Amino acid sequence: MIPTSFVNLPRVTFCQRIPQQVVTASSRRWSCSRRPTTTVQEPRCSSARHFTQSTCRRWELGQGIVEDTVEKRQWKQDEKQGWKSLAVADMPVKDAYPLLTSAIIPRPIAFVSTISSSGIRNLAPMSYFSMISHNPPLVTVSLSLSPRRPKDTRENIKATKEFTVNIISEPFVEAANSCSVEAPDYVDEWVVSGLTPIPSVQVKPPRVKESAVNLECELYDLKDIAPPGTDIPTTTLAIGLIKQIHVRNAVLSSDQKTVDPYRLRPVARLGGNSYSRIDSTFELGRPSWKALKERIDEMMGTVGKK
Repeated sequence: MIPTSFVNLPRVTFCQRIPQQVVTASSRRWSCSRRPTTTVQEPRCSSARHFTQSTCRRWELGQGIVEDTVEKRQWKQDEKQGWKSLAVADMPVKDAYPLLTSAIIPRPIAFVSTISSSGIRNLAPMSYFSMISHNPPLVTVSLSLSPRRPKDTRENIKATKEFTVNIISEPFVEAANSCSVEAPDYVDEWVVSGLTPIPSVQVKPPRVKESAVNLECELYDLKDIAPPGTDIPTTTLAIGLIKQIHVRNAVLSSDQKTVDPYRLRPVARLGGNSYSRIDSTFELGRPSWKALKERIDEMMGTVGKK
């Protein structure tokens, strides 16, 4: 169903290198409700950037959380409230789903284009999605197995062994969301969404013209997964080998080798009907063992040892 309401909520931040300049931007999270409302508030879109430093530039090895801000002190204070601990084996699936999908966030969304063996096109957003390797270049999409009938995406990938993954950007998120409707297999989501199919180079399923990044994939592996103690699969894991990458020139960084997240404007899945956008980034370099070895050896009492 197409989103009908949007609300302002705290931003979600990601990591990227910091330019010299510092530019402020508003911070928002928006929510798509599946329930129709009588009024519609348009989402406020912004391409502004907000670059910041990491939360503590004075952090030293072994310090844990440095309580140098109100937020960090509150984070430590919250420990006193304790934890809610749940044995997953004792949880109903209906309770595990909202908890896990609201905790494991933000999740990138794969907009998957497939074609059935009889030539029927399908287009669907999938938030159980990630890149799992760059060598070989692999992505994975997890497809729930409904007790009513398997997803068309699963059946098409299994039959044709091809699909495309298209990154969803905010300008066409409503159109992409319309493809999440559980429609009969004869429905063409391209028509429903109004999005534009364009030919791929190495696979038959088309790619989405409105998407700034398209990945043409060949099925690398397909595995049905059943819960422990049963032989009835509830999920199918599809691993795709990326054969061709298409990147719109307008979203490339100045080095022409990477994608600028602010130009791409991707959306990510949160819990419930909520999504996030990128409004702020910060840089945090990977530690160097060569630079830290002496200090770590001193802390561990392993000075002089290999």
